[in-house]
Amino acid sequence: MAPLDTPMPRSQSMSMASVFERYGLLVFLVALMTVAALASPTFLRPANLVNVLTIAAPLGMVVVGQTFVILVRGLDLSVASLMATVAVLATAFKATTNEAIPMIFIAAIALSAVVGLVNGWLVAKRNVSPFLATLAMMIILQGIRFAYTGGAPISTLPPGMGFLASGRIFGVPVNLITLAFLAIAFGIVLHRSRLGREIFMVGSNPKAAFLNGVAPDRVVILCYVICSVCAGIGGLFLLGYVGTVSNWVGQGYELDSIVAAVMGGVALTGGRGNIFAALLGVAVLVVINNLVLLLGFPIEMQLIIKGVIIIGAAAFYRTRLA
Repeated sequence: MAPLDTPMPRSQSMSMASVFERYGLLVFLVALMTVAALASPTFLRPANLVNVLTIAAPLGMVVVGQTFVILVRGLDLSVASLMATVAVLATAFKATTNEAIPMIFIAAIALSAVVGLVNGWLVAKRNVSPFLATLAMMIILQGIRFAYTGGAPISTLPPGMGFLASGRIFGVPVNLITLAFLAIAFGIVLHRSRLGREIFMVGSNPKAAFLNGVAPDRVVILCYVICSVCAGIGGLFLLGYVGTVSNWVGQGYELDSIVAAVMGGVALTGGRGNIFAALLGVAVLVVINNLVLLLGFPIEMQLIIKGVIIIGAAAFYRTRLA
């Protein structure tokens, strides 16, 4: 008879790890929703679920972009500050009709692309750590906002901004449509294009990618640009939801976007993950936040849970790579 402490075959252990990696988060989400439904019977009502998803949409947009950066072994701490800066930029348009909305989007995307370009250049060309480069950008953007607003909130928004939060097309919230478009479009880029293959190659092994004809610097810069553009778009939708501009609007999204991505299986070590699983991480994070409130726990509990998730995800992927 085999001893009770006989180690599990490595192949079987790896197989179980793969199953957990693929389906564990979905099972966890179902369990969380079950607990939330028991805590509040109204939680699973369609209207409430749509409302929860609507609130989560701006974060989902940021996570789409953050996924690209993490895949190439980076992170972007400037996304929340960029969201607030884009929101302030939107208030500079003094239009009286909805015709300003396209121009606001163009300006927001242009500003975001420049921010991403600078972040990517610092990381790829100047070898600045992603943490320091994006932290510096976060502080710079904060300074620009405070110089423009004087630290005071802005409550006068251009017409049409509210539509970004409450508008519907064929009964579907416009922010969810936008999130779906970004996820599908960038999902195709990531999994069905040459750039996507290069991103995974650079994230897995930059030196090997270079030897195979890939320009790692170009790929990294593009990932930071994509991340910033997604954050800028998310900032506009967040502005439409909150209805006023504070210098701290979006605060915490930099951490939440990283937590959601790693929960969804995007490896902090790079080269592993996908957008749609990362968005599942957003759903889990939003349900956790709601559950903390439903159960009457202190709001600080959310921060503790997020920290534990990051540590657990990092340990899990380190074990997988061992």
